[in-house]
Amino acid sequence: MTERSFFGKLRRYYLLFTAGFGGFLLALILLEQEGMPRIWIGYLFMFATIVLYATLGVLSRTSNVLEYYVAGRRVPAMFNGMATAADWISAASFISLAGGLYLHGFDGLAYIMGWTGGYVLVALLIAPYLRKFCQYTIPDFLAMRFGGVGDDDNRAGRLVRIMAVLATIIVSFTYVVAQIYAVGLITSRFTGVDFSVGIFLGLASILVCSFLGGMRAITWTQVAQYIIIVVAFLLPAVWMSIKLSDNPVPQVAYGKLLPKLSAREAVLQADPKEAEVRAIFRQRADDYRQRLADLPASWEAGRRNAERRLDQVKRRNASLYEIRSAERALMAYPKNPDIAASEWAQALAYNLARARPINPHAEPYAGDAATSAIKRNNFVALVFCLMLGTVALPHILMRAYTTPSVHATRQSMVWSLFFILLIYLTIPAMAVLVKYDIYTALVGSDFNHLPGWVSYWANVDKLTPLFSITDVNHDGVVQLAEITIDADVLVLAAPEIAGLPYVVSGLVAAGGLAAALSTADGLLLAMSNALSHDIYYKIVDRHASTQKRVTISKLLLLGVAFIAAYAASQRPGDIITLVGAAFSLAGSTLFPALVLGVFWQRANYQGAVAGMVAGFGVCLYYMLHANPVLGGSAGGQWFHIAPTSAGIFGVPAGLLVMTVVSLLTPPQDGQTGALVDYIRAPEK
Repeated sequence: MTERSFFGKLRRYYLLFTAGFGGFLLALILLEQEGMPRIWIGYLFMFATIVLYATLGVLSRTSNVLEYYVAGRRVPAMFNGMATAADWISAASFISLAGGLYLHGFDGLAYIMGWTGGYVLVALLIAPYLRKFCQYTIPDFLAMRFGGVGDDDNRAGRLVRIMAVLATIIVSFTYVVAQIYAVGLITSRFTGVDFSVGIFLGLASILVCSFLGGMRAITWTQVAQYIIIVVAFLLPAVWMSIKLSDNPVPQVAYGKLLPKLSAREAVLQADPKEAEVRAIFRQRADDYRQRLADLPASWEAGRRNAERRLDQVKRRNASLYEIRSAERALMAYPKNPDIAASEWAQALAYNLARARPINPHAEPYAGDAATSAIKRNNFVALVFCLMLGTVALPHILMRAYTTPSVHATRQSMVWSLFFILLIYLTIPAMAVLVKYDIYTALVGSDFNHLPGWVSYWANVDKLTPLFSITDVNHDGVVQLAEITIDADVLVLAAPEIAGLPYVVSGLVAAGGLAAALSTADGLLLAMSNALSHDIYYKIVDRHASTQKRVTISKLLLLGVAFIAAYAASQRPGDIITLVGAAFSLAGSTLFPALVLGVFWQRANYQGAVAGMVAGFGVCLYYMLHANPVLGGSAGGQWFHIAPTSAGIFGVPAGLLVMTVVSLLTPPQDGQTGALVDYIRAPEK
């Protein structure tokens, strides 16, 4: 089949898929109008999308090595661009990024700039050269480049390959845990199942796609997933844009709303009721600060008070509700002074955050001179880490191998950037549209007449609430300071905030699920291929049959997937923090070896090994040293840089060590130089 006829066939298939998907949405809208319960709409969306992905996975099953690892190197540029965009638009982009911009305003644009700019670097610095190299994995390239052309089975090649595999697994595992966590979040929210059950339901969909058909199944599934993603994200944004500005183009409309939002922020900032609520939070923070200062005496006094309160309500024959409340208060009280110190420190930080003044959405690095400088430095550091981390992400770089030629790879990168920008240019608009709606419609309303979506989202997860409104000053009116909203809920709740039918909420959930699943598929395949191809085939058994290689890859994929699902079920942290850590680790470990391997002939084996160890070591040390969750302390931060941006220290360390060690050790042979010249030469 010629490339042109193959492209035409794919185009017809996906046009039919898009039409069928539109018909499915229309049918659900009609069923909702006829009174179908919300829970059934959620079930239908989850069931239909998972069955769709499973069907594509079954139809694309293969045991051919070329098809399993790189989709036969015949994916047309436009469709490879769509698949890459779906691979790239993870749960962090779809679910959390607009929420981050809502909470942090201008400072949240670091993610947009870093990830978009990083993709430009992928297209310029790495992707075409990997396609010219024409192998299967990233460790393949590094092993041959630094281990010796034609003899990557020697000691040097094996060591570089093993280190690259370890880096691939660490980076991809950190990233995939965030995606599977998002799968559980979405599935549990819209079907009502337990969070852990939701994780394994989503995992079944991931495995059917990647387990049966490898890269071929993932590619054609990701194209379908991208169509769902773009429709799910743009539809509520367009609706809100029309509702709030009479303009159907949200990317343009939100510029008109920004001055109105700033004016509303100024009014709320001057509102005495807002100041009253923030003063209450400051008082609570002072109380926790005093308790921490008086430990362990304050813990003992609090324990006695809780016991005394329970005795009092029992002695005066209080109601069962009062007795149960006193019992719960005693049971919830910290068991010892160490636990109290931890819990009260968290409560102190929470109340201090609630007491802060409004962060102006459009103002860069808001705050006094010192605070502004710290925010600016963290903004630049985060952009740096995200850009260079993007260049080194194994599951993204693998897609460079799937096109028919180097020219098609370059075209694919342009298409990918176009498809990514459709979402990324809408994310800031979505944040402003939702924020303006909440600031004008919800703030100032009566607690007795709150919209229905407030109670729904407030009751979704009572242990770790994603949304809550509490009448702190008991005036019966909603103040902005009384609202808490989690970054991960904003996009999922946007359709209901906009007053759209619940079907659109199901569509957005399906889009978020598609974003998480598409990225998880690519990450799991990157890990299993690295283990099966680079460890098993290249090191353990060079004579393994193609059937055995693919079987080993499938089994390893299964094992890695279940380990990642278990890690995600432990609720390790918020999605965007996990993703940021993955980017810092990728940039610190793989970026120097990849870029210098392509553009500097003098880079050698000793330099690559030393650079990877140094970059990874510095990055990991800083994350552990500066992150309180990992046993460090915020006081250990260098130049007040957040631990998520540890790559700002790891990348320069890796580049410097690799350069110095390469210059101090003998250069590699002429064949390696010829390889560098070959992959950089224009395609004939």
